[in-house]
Amino acid sequence: MKAANLRVKECLDRFGFAFDIRLLDSAVRTAQLAADALGCEVGQIANSLVFRNLDDDSALLIMCAGDRRVDLERVAATTAIRPGKADAAFVRERTGFAIGGVPPVAHSAKLTTLLDTSLRRHGEIWAAAGTPESVFRMTPAQLGTITDGEWLDLAQR
Repeated sequence: MKAANLRVKECLDRFGFAFDIRLLDSAVRTAQLAADALGCEVGQIANSLVFRNLDDDSALLIMCAGDRRVDLERVAATTAIRPGKADAAFVRERTGFAIGGVPPVAHSAKLTTLLDTSLRRHGEIWAAAGTPESVFRMTPAQLGTITDGEWLDLAQR
């Protein structure tokens, strides 16, 4: 395991759930590639999407099912946060992880975290574990617990 994976594992261990980090043969930078590698539905991939809050330049993490797209206008209307594009440097600086491997936890700074209700359709979901070739499985309820995120309907219809 890489240092990033160990950082995620240490954070997950503190919650008392049995999470196993799975290292894949190669990077899975899209939800479809991850689903293919894991033999699951694309909707079971919990994408970690980092945005820049245009009001205060803080980072916003939105977790959404891999078969959905986040509706940024809905985010703004629902939360009063104005999300904007975050480049790779911003993501790494605010989370401590590279795009494609951003986990839902173990960030270098506290992030506002929103969880799209599309993830609740599945009994188990998969999220990045710190690198583009690592994932871990959990339930949507566990995702809510480990992130302390707010469940909202944020996906496009």
